[in-house]
Amino acid sequence: MLEAIVLVGGEGTRLRPLTLTTPKPLLPVAGVPFLAHQFARLRDAGVGRIILATSYRAELFAQVFDGGTFDGVELVFITEDHPMGTGGAIANAATGLTCGPDEPVIVFNGDVLSGHDLTAQLAVHTSVDADVTLHLVEVDDARRFGCVPSDDNGRVTDFLEKMPEPVTNQVNAGCYVFKRKVIATIPTDRPVSVERETFPGLLADNAHIQAYVETAYWLDLGTPATYVQGSQDLVTGVIASSALPAAVGESLILSGAHVVPEAQVSGGSVIGHNARIGQARVGGSVLFDDVVVGDDAYVEDCLIGTGATIGSGARLVRTVVGDGAVIAAGTELQDARAWNEAGELTVTSE
Repeated sequence: MLEAIVLVGGEGTRLRPLTLTTPKPLLPVAGVPFLAHQFARLRDAGVGRIILATSYRAELFAQVFDGGTFDGVELVFITEDHPMGTGGAIANAATGLTCGPDEPVIVFNGDVLSGHDLTAQLAVHTSVDADVTLHLVEVDDARRFGCVPSDDNGRVTDFLEKMPEPVTNQVNAGCYVFKRKVIATIPTDRPVSVERETFPGLLADNAHIQAYVETAYWLDLGTPATYVQGSQDLVTGVIASSALPAAVGESLILSGAHVVPEAQVSGGSVIGHNARIGQARVGGSVLFDDVVVGDDAYVEDCLIGTGATIGSGARLVRTVVGDGAVIAAGTELQDARAWNEAGELTVTSE
């Protein structure tokens, strides 16, 4: 049975205050927890068992995915006692694997939305008998990334840190296929970076690291802007997901939500369960469950947390509103974060 490891231990600090109570992979994206889109991709590629490498608020993963399954796929939850880095997290989670030493294991970063052909990556890995196969994407400007050059046969030749003149525009996209026995070589008694230690060490030992280059849709949902963009793109069909709860379109209105006919909801917006939207304009925004938006409010490219209230006539642009926060009528916020603390509304600029 094909198995996978999904790394979900991060604290999601760039998405605070929404991640103060909920791990980033469990936040809703296009109507379902983001992990549901990851699980659906793995299931569609033939994965039957997924190991979740948890750390931050680890108990919530089992609560959200009650019963330890996702549409027939077995879920196993393994928690780090302390942060172990990407490599250490993979090695720790590998204790839950059941496959043989030469069998492939898919490893996903839990905050990347990708449309690449996972089945094709697996096929390349098997056809060349690689130790590890990395999904690489080509970017316009690789100076912001470490780059990963490969030879004419697709074998990775180096892992390079950020540099002013990159030797290639190929960068690591965060999806790997390992032979299980390779994971077994990663130390488990200390933090390990798979990018800075494991992969360069494997190259030094003449291991076969294969590049799978496919510049498909790829987005790290680590910031409010990219989180909103990923949700928009899923709702409007820019990237497909079999976990979507409804057909693609201009918006996604979840069950129990009430949107008055005069409201304008567009741009791939999501209106959460039991939300109430008055005669307002909501564009390209993600509203969690139980949100209330008053008449004449304007909400554009925003993240609005569970149970928040946006008062009549308020104008919010590229703003994150925490769970339960109350934005007074007529308030104007742009590129800000707002949440309640000790009964008072706190607002900071991005």
